[in-house]
Amino acid sequence: MNIFNIRIKYITLTPLNFYHYMKKALLFLLLVSGVFLTVNAQDFKANSTTQEEREMTKYAGDPSAHAVVLNEHGSSKLDIVNDEGERVRLIYQYHVKIKILDETAFDKGTIEIPLYNNDQTSESISDVTGQTVYKDNNGIYKTEQLEPAKVYEVRENKNRRTTKFAMPGLRKGCIIEYSYIKVTPYFEDFQSWQFQSDIPKIHSQYEAYIPGFWNYNVSLRGALKLTTNKSELEKECFASHGAKSDCSHLTFGIDSIPAFIEEDFMTAPKNFLSAVYFELSDYTDPYTGGHTKIAKQWADVDYQLKHDDNFGGQIKRKDLLKDRILPVIAGLTNDLDKAKAVYTYLQKTIKWNGYYSFTSYTGLRKALDTHSGNVGEVNLSLVSALNAAGLNTEVVLLSTRENGVINKLYPVITEFNYVIAKVNIDGKSYLLDATDPLLAFGMLPLRCLNDQGRVISLTKPSYWTDITTAQNDNRTYLLNLTLQENGKLKGSLVIHSKGYAAYQLRTAIKKFNSVDEYIENLDDKLTKVKILKSNIYNLDSLNLGVSENYEIEMDLYDNLNHSKLSFNPYLFDRIVKNPFKLDERSFPVDWGMPSETRFILNMQLPDGWVIENPPQPVLIGLPDSGGSFVVSCEPGNNSFTFSHVISFKKSIYTSGEYSYLKELYNKIILSEKTEMVFAKK
Repeated sequence: MNIFNIRIKYITLTPLNFYHYMKKALLFLLLVSGVFLTVNAQDFKANSTTQEEREMTKYAGDPSAHAVVLNEHGSSKLDIVNDEGERVRLIYQYHVKIKILDETAFDKGTIEIPLYNNDQTSESISDVTGQTVYKDNNGIYKTEQLEPAKVYEVRENKNRRTTKFAMPGLRKGCIIEYSYIKVTPYFEDFQSWQFQSDIPKIHSQYEAYIPGFWNYNVSLRGALKLTTNKSELEKECFASHGAKSDCSHLTFGIDSIPAFIEEDFMTAPKNFLSAVYFELSDYTDPYTGGHTKIAKQWADVDYQLKHDDNFGGQIKRKDLLKDRILPVIAGLTNDLDKAKAVYTYLQKTIKWNGYYSFTSYTGLRKALDTHSGNVGEVNLSLVSALNAAGLNTEVVLLSTRENGVINKLYPVITEFNYVIAKVNIDGKSYLLDATDPLLAFGMLPLRCLNDQGRVISLTKPSYWTDITTAQNDNRTYLLNLTLQENGKLKGSLVIHSKGYAAYQLRTAIKKFNSVDEYIENLDDKLTKVKILKSNIYNLDSLNLGVSENYEIEMDLYDNLNHSKLSFNPYLFDRIVKNPFKLDERSFPVDWGMPSETRFILNMQLPDGWVIENPPQPVLIGLPDSGGSFVVSCEPGNNSFTFSHVISFKKSIYTSGEYSYLKELYNKIILSEKTEMVFAKK
């Protein structure tokens, strides 16, 4: 990520208790009057298509593309909006022209623009225009305009609305073009710009006009290089009540932009999309000369968080939980046992209501009394309870996987959306999240396994810590089967699940009303297998693995004939599709944790029967001991032992290792596809 600083200054704004409302941006409320000298953005010509664009049937840069952006332009500037009482607003203009190559991309003609508001002010959309150029059934090109009446607004909730419209005349080969203006009071982060989307773009350009009263940090993210990167000075572009300033005119552009294709096992796409972001650093009041710093040091953020009633004030309330916690730890002398007891108590006491936050909205007392709360209320209660038990516990702020990776160059508290506990015992730290009653002590949900978090302590400066897990995702299938003379396979299936595999199994079982109902459903899904008896052990012992023991029977005579029988041993989790389909992947493969899947089959054959096609041995290793795929088959006396092991030793694999993972999965799919054939001699 490339970050640079634009020296621009800024006008007076209302104070924001920003760590209470993570997603609200700074609101400018100072009434001013003045003029913003208009500068001409380098937008492309509207309502104009070339013969080449009209006749395009495929995009040469990506023949598989269903649509391509022919041109895209955006611009943002600060201006005075008189119809809102002469308030400072950010004016954002967007203009795009898209070639629809086939019916699959008709969704590009349905546009939704989110708008936000609070009790005092709101964003708005205006000047929506659009047209579709298409060839009719007679081969004549026609233009159909977007009717203003077809642009409408839907209220999603109290603080969000959506402007929607659908482009007319959509058909294969058409060109859609639309533009709009958005006026917003929320410009602490200015207007960001994403160069990449799920379809390729021939050209994308963004221009920013920032008067000299603002100072922003600007960051460029993603793997693509800018083809246009200019900074120009616009003289005296802003004037108000005698205060004047120049403008920085910034232009960012990229040509021949590939589509960004999401794949499995990745964190938030915005971590990797090529884009430009703005973060307000400081400003100077043009009338008084007073200077205010917005981008703070961590020492400033630490102080504010520790003294905030809904964060630090809640952590300090050990007395609130002391009476509740003392009976929980009564008789326990080991600190780790105390921590586990407190953790289990909180898991059962407060149910997570599904909302993310790193602060408490209602207070810990109400969360405890109602047995319900957001992430902040659950895990700040956990921190307070552990401290009440005399255990050294700190708070960890983090950003979930879908929320994106935190920028660590300067503190931006609004990038965090989650909080967990960090308890320190005998020189070892345990990261805890009590939002899920099925999580074992020291295990974090996958959503939390995202780079690093910021540790906030009441007694020392904050610091970064890795958000990792000591738990793996391990599963072992053990099949002991005997082929009967009547063509049936009988025996046992034992499945041992440890770590995250055990957590996933517990989560799956808890969706049913009972264990018996889960087994009945499993029996229905295993169409070729009949479950005769079953037992599941350690289901409620969260710190232990789960064992499933099944007595099973299979009838093989329907597969081939009475002299040859076929059998595919992969009864569970057979891999039939490669999750990695890209030729290249510019972002890492992130499992969240290492994993191992082990399959062992012990097969006893009756006299006169042999395995006609013994599995061929396979030994494939990933670079740098990153993992392996191993297949072996050991013959015995009227028997054989077959093993199949997939091991991924790392949580994260780089884009350079992608081709190795892809090929490994191809080998696994081929191996698991092969049927075993038994024949009479």
